[in-house]
Amino acid sequence: MSALLQPETRAFQPAARIGSIGVSEILKITAKAGALKRAGRPMIILGAGEPDFDTPDNVKEAAIRAIRAGATKYTALDGTPELKEAVRRKFERENGLRFAQDEVTCGAGAKQILYNAFMATLSAGDEVVIPTPYWTSYSDIVAIAGGKPVLVPCGPENGFRLRPEQLEAAVTPRTRWLLLNSPSNPSGAAYDADQLKALADVVRRHAQVWVMSDDMYEHILYDGLAFATFAGVAPDLADRTLTVNGVSKAYAMTGWRIGYGGGPADLIKAMAVVQSQATSCPSSVSQAAAVEALDGPQGVVAERRDAFRRRRDLVVAGLNAVPGIDCPVPQGAFYTFASCAGLLGSRTPDGRVIATDRDFTDYLLEADVAVVPGSCFGLEPFFRISYATSETELSTALARIAGACERLHRD
Repeated sequence: MSALLQPETRAFQPAARIGSIGVSEILKITAKAGALKRAGRPMIILGAGEPDFDTPDNVKEAAIRAIRAGATKYTALDGTPELKEAVRRKFERENGLRFAQDEVTCGAGAKQILYNAFMATLSAGDEVVIPTPYWTSYSDIVAIAGGKPVLVPCGPENGFRLRPEQLEAAVTPRTRWLLLNSPSNPSGAAYDADQLKALADVVRRHAQVWVMSDDMYEHILYDGLAFATFAGVAPDLADRTLTVNGVSKAYAMTGWRIGYGGGPADLIKAMAVVQSQATSCPSSVSQAAAVEALDGPQGVVAERRDAFRRRRDLVVAGLNAVPGIDCPVPQGAFYTFASCAGLLGSRTPDGRVIATDRDFTDYLLEADVAVVPGSCFGLEPFFRISYATSETELSTALARIAGACERLHRD
């Protein structure tokens, strides 16, 4: 065939909506560290947000019973009636929230609940206010849905929490959602009832603003702090609030992929449309397991929270003993979000300057410790440690971090 008749070939071009979005930086760091570990390095990976505990036995047994009973077919689109009833009982029992069954949705993880909600409600240019630091997927999902993330820096001076005056300044006529995460990934910050009520006062003044409350770390809260959720402290705003949760963290069920949400029926119906064209129903077996997690014995949740608290105290003390690192005490979740500002400008033994938090975390990787730079979460110069691993590994990692920092020097 003549060259003139050859079909034109082009390099692959992604859709514009994902052109500037990549795979999670956390996953990239974890993958790189994992490759080094497989190559023989004694790597300690403190990047992933996944409990090291196993799924409770009663939950696993419920899944086995479901398999043996033949519960392996498609289910209702956004959750079996049994799971929705378990979610309804959970919301009422633990949060004082009452939902009808058509006000509850279940999906393949809480991430899908968030994705469904944004896809179902955002038009091009609609804005979502996101307090920063934030879980990395929030802004990307908003962007994929055609929205505009409005990132509001919330530093350690206010405990990494959004203040009412910051929210007021961020709201515009295009604001569609305020996204709250308490306790927070990555900072571990939590809002108490009074702090949420102050934000609710702002929301009341702006009828176009809805609130998405990501409560995934609800059960991992320390020092006697009582959990509060937005719809619970502002019931008059329930008709524009979506409360999101899941079984991944509290019950160590990350791989089972079950999340759920409660909100106005019209919103839930619109979210079901999105899910119907994406995944359809979540796994039938996982749904049966989630019913047992929510309805079954809850003692394991408190036991594991106590273990996380001990690990938190170990990591906070270890980091604060390192000159140049300042680590606030997180109120919940299983992360520390420490500042490395005091180390910026120093040089590594081979002369490289630590100019950013990413430089610092790259340097720690050379010391066989993988952590995540704060820039991934929208706030510098910090780094996140996930302490969802054994105290032995955490102690070793802290010793390596301290040793690496001792080897830094200033001109």
